[in-house]
Amino acid sequence: MLQTENIYIFLIILPVVSFLYSSVGHGGASGYLALMALFSFAPESMKPTALLLNLFVAGISFYYYYKEGFFNKKLFISFAITSIPMAFIGGMIEIDASLYKKILAVLLIFAILKMLNVFGKESTAIKDVKLWQGLLVGGIIGFFSGLIGIGGGIILTPIILLLHWGKMKEAAAVSALFIWVNSASGLIGQFSIGVTLEKASFLLVIIALIGGILGGYYGSKKINNQNLQYILAFVLLIACVKLFFT
Repeated sequence: MLQTENIYIFLIILPVVSFLYSSVGHGGASGYLALMALFSFAPESMKPTALLLNLFVAGISFYYYYKEGFFNKKLFISFAITSIPMAFIGGMIEIDASLYKKILAVLLIFAILKMLNVFGKESTAIKDVKLWQGLLVGGIIGFFSGLIGIGGGIILTPIILLLHWGKMKEAAAVSALFIWVNSASGLIGQFSIGVTLEKASFLLVIIALIGGILGGYYGSKKINNQNLQYILAFVLLIACVKLFFT
């Protein structure tokens, strides 16, 4: 993994990505996968590595948002009941590398739109999520989370905001823990079929945590840096195009 060409550039960008994702309550897997795709990482190492990084960065992000009192336990449970087992099932499935790239590219569009604040408006009129809605949304997102190697927050947050199930920071707190449990479940699913983690993955964890700690702190208290989010959206767009056409 560390023998990848231009690895030092990758290591410089990695904490910036974790900072921006953590600041909005996400673990950053879609960003890590995009970076790994840009730097031509081996497909078989991308999924478990992204899930591992998610565990740490999303965990830190959740801690800060929870500490500030933004966590809605009832909202989280409505999604997690089905997402956790479905993420495990998704994690057990290995798909063709070409199909994997195409699905990842589609999911990156959600990340790009989130960074551009397309889903940034919150409603003052909050609605309660119906049980069947939470179970359905959680199960679908959970499955793709395990299948692709993301936590699913980049999809869940826009849905919460669009359907008025919660406010911005509340959605961030719920998404952070949602990402954590799905990443853990998906990673266990990976381990159950014999997938292993490279030792270098743990070095990436340390580097990503630097950005994750800062992002979680500032995101739960302060306004995000919009210019950096635009830059990240541009990087994700490049990765998206590369995934579609390679």
